[in-house]
Amino acid sequence: MFELTHKVAVVTGGASGIGEAIALLFGKQGARVSVLDVDEAAARHAAERIAREGGQADAQRCDVSSAADTLAAMAAVEKAAGRIDILANIAGIAHVGTIETTAEADFDRVYRVNVKGMYLSTQAALPIILKGGGGVILNMASIASLIGIPERFAYSTSKGAVLSMTRSIATDYMNKNVRCNCICPARVHTPFVDGYLKSAYPGREQEMFQELSAYQPLGRMGTPEEVAQLALYLCSDEASFITGQAFPIDGGVLVL
Repeated sequence: MFELTHKVAVVTGGASGIGEAIALLFGKQGARVSVLDVDEAAARHAAERIAREGGQADAQRCDVSSAADTLAAMAAVEKAAGRIDILANIAGIAHVGTIETTAEADFDRVYRVNVKGMYLSTQAALPIILKGGGGVILNMASIASLIGIPERFAYSTSKGAVLSMTRSIATDYMNKNVRCNCICPARVHTPFVDGYLKSAYPGREQEMFQELSAYQPLGRMGTPEEVAQLALYLCSDEASFITGQAFPIDGGVLVL
């Protein structure tokens, strides 16, 4: 079960955090993985990790907010592997602030990566997926798509767009053997979280880490590997009857 043997998977933002965990797990489960990331060195490192564990992987720099980059990246995958079966749109950035404290430049930057980046990556990959007879698109949303979260105005609105984009793609392409779903995590412990705490709360990192962890009723943050397991299921043949859905992985946040 949950094997991806003979599948070609593209993971944007695949060099760190949740994206890297997904890329590693997909490689372990037999997929040929193309790791796309704006950090080319980190992408190569992730691909090398997959190869060391017996998988097949390649890496390339890709700024998902650039149409030229995404078109070139997907064309390179098709040239090397002949097809794309899975597109995991994981690349994204966060922002802290209310509508009053969010600068226009920051709002544009969040939308450029989180929304336009997902649009461009999918637009570039979809013709290749269709040419191969269909496949799976998995988008990284957030519980911020489903509920209000304090001081996450730009981030929340961008992830709401991701949820709507997911349902639109699922509706338009379900009769062409393309499934599209999204994952909605609560807080996940990634290097981004550690960097944010270090810059925003110097000397209080541990205190604030505990506060952020306590937001989840289970009392901790999720791990990238836990999100990757859900991603594996949704991109596997075992989930072939699922499309257009949002899957929370939230430590109980939505229960309360």
